[in-house]
Amino acid sequence: MEVKQIEAVDTHNLRHKILRPHQEPSDLIYPGDDDEGSFHLGAFVNDELVSVASFYIDAHPEIKDEFQYRLRGMATLKEHRGQGYSLALLNTAIPIIEKNNIHVLWCNARKSALGFYEKVGFKVISDEFEIEPIGAHYLMEKRI
Repeated sequence: MEVKQIEAVDTHNLRHKILRPHQEPSDLIYPGDDDEGSFHLGAFVNDELVSVASFYIDAHPEIKDEFQYRLRGMATLKEHRGQGYSLALLNTAIPIIEKNNIHVLWCNARKSALGFYEKVGFKVISDEFEIEPIGAHYLMEKRI
């Protein structure tokens, strides 16, 4: 497995297939995808992109730190889950975030992924909330 920095457009197929199959592919262009400071990582196995994650300088109003990074669009192909690819993406991203003197990473985590995020050091900081039409989520943060 190899982790590489990729372009936002390279994330769209997995975002669509795994996270939002009910939406049009054009809806998977997230605000901030091409902003300065945003970056996207992919995990490759035998040159196949199997896992992606995107990171944005984006402040959540419920988090007090002036500067924050947001994790969004983390997705791994079903047949590659549980093999450490998402963790490898996070372990690659954290030094990049720290280099920018930012010490908090947050995300809106799907309820179904709560266990993964807690396992890698994220803490729930909100009540459960709904994102239509995706489902139940929690605001989570990781101090780095």
